[in-house]
Amino acid sequence: MSDLLSWWQHLPEKMSPVIFEIGWFKLQYYGLMYIVAFAITYGLVLNRIKREERFQIKADDIQGIMMFMIIGLIIGARLGYVMFYNFTYYIGNPLEVFLPFQFSGGISFTGISGMSFHGGLIGVLISSWLYTRKTGLNFWDMADLFAPAAPLGYTFGRLGNFINGELYGRITTSPIGMYFPSAPGTGLRHPSQLYEALFEGIFLFFVLWSIRKRQSPRGAMVAFYLIGYGIVRFVIEYFRQPDAHLELVLMSLSMGQVLCGAMIAGGIFLYLYLYHRSTHPHATL
Repeated sequence: MSDLLSWWQHLPEKMSPVIFEIGWFKLQYYGLMYIVAFAITYGLVLNRIKREERFQIKADDIQGIMMFMIIGLIIGARLGYVMFYNFTYYIGNPLEVFLPFQFSGGISFTGISGMSFHGGLIGVLISSWLYTRKTGLNFWDMADLFAPAAPLGYTFGRLGNFINGELYGRITTSPIGMYFPSAPGTGLRHPSQLYEALFEGIFLFFVLWSIRKRQSPRGAMVAFYLIGYGIVRFVIEYFRQPDAHLELVLMSLSMGQVLCGAMIAGGIFLYLYLYHRSTHPHATL
């Protein structure tokens, strides 16, 4: 038992984020996990349009909107990190927002680091809305179609974070903790990436998938997603190590919790709005 516990606690030290390397080219698990995430989401959505009569949507439209989503996700996640987590720094170093270099203290290659889930979500919603406007599809139908599938894909993104040894948790005395080489100090830390993969990903997926055929009000699934993810992430933030410059931003809450609070409130308001619209189609709020 002690050998198994030791293996678990030291697992991050034994993992390499690189699958293989040829010259300058590196294939990393992090990028591969996101490819898997998009592929799983795409497969689940295709399965739904084949099996559920509600969605009269062509496979070509699924491909098209997913391309918009991917672009919106990348841009939104990066801008979200800049705005929510490190605005003061980037306002003084605007070239570093999208260029993989650090210009302060000389030029050095750093890669693009820093992505925000909440910014990515905003980017996905905006890009999806633009695509539905362009094609004449119903935005709320597309939201209902994708929302239950998204958490399972998201699971693999968090596994990519775990293999990268990033977004680790707070120090703990629990034996479930792990040693992360990139973390300061030598203490055990919560594997918060795995908590997120399990609860924001697998748990939320099963909840939303089980109620995915709910017909009314149209668009309710995205409201449930916002509320469900917001609640789970808010709790997990107590185990996750915040950025050093954003330890607490509002009373005893981290930036992630503040954003999740806004997400929960937005989901509740959205559901009430959609319900009111479905029961009073000619009324206005």
